[in-house]
Amino acid sequence: MLEKLPDVIGHALRDQRAGLDKVAFNLLKLRAGTAAMTVSSLAFADHAPIPAAYTADGEGVSPPLEWTGVPAAATSLVLIVEDADAPTPQPLVHAIVADLPAGDGGIAEGAIDPERAEGEEATIGRNSYLQAGWLPPDPPPGHGVHRYVFQLFALAPGPGHESSTPGREAIMTMLQERAIASGILTGTYERPDGTIKVESGEQAAGWASGGLAGS
Repeated sequence: MLEKLPDVIGHALRDQRAGLDKVAFNLLKLRAGTAAMTVSSLAFADHAPIPAAYTADGEGVSPPLEWTGVPAAATSLVLIVEDADAPTPQPLVHAIVADLPAGDGGIAEGAIDPERAEGEEATIGRNSYLQAGWLPPDPPPGHGVHRYVFQLFALAPGPGHESSTPGREAIMTMLQERAIASGILTGTYERPDGTIKVESGEQAAGWASGGLAGS
């Protein structure tokens, strides 16, 4: 959707970003439980680019995730994915998955999908577009690198979210009451700035050979 925005808009909004300080991981002060769990993906490394297949420029399916180090006291897990660099006052929510089984495990590629989740224990919440499911990364062209923060929280026993498709507000309230540990994985994605002219490989090769010949 945003790939059709003019680059000038991305440039104008370049300094407007929600900020890492506003993502759930940094809002919740869990002391020793902070980053106690390890979150990883077979699709990308921490702070490395997310392959286009998982974005709005590709198939747009959710990436596979794995996690370890879940505390024995946990009764369930919650996953929240947020764009810390969205040009909005608050981070853009790309996915919420609640009621994940406690314990080391993960989710398969494309699993953050209501149709695939039927019959599963987990509950898929609403993203910032008010839809249940995975919102593929879709940054404005020319806005720069966006950081997509995959945040996992382990919950102690307590009241639930009381919704079939919980949103961020309900999930944050539950986390503030029940979260005991967290884990984080950050992936990046950027749409090229179309105003910067990139020469073709053929032209670049011609310049390179010409420079060598003249040296």
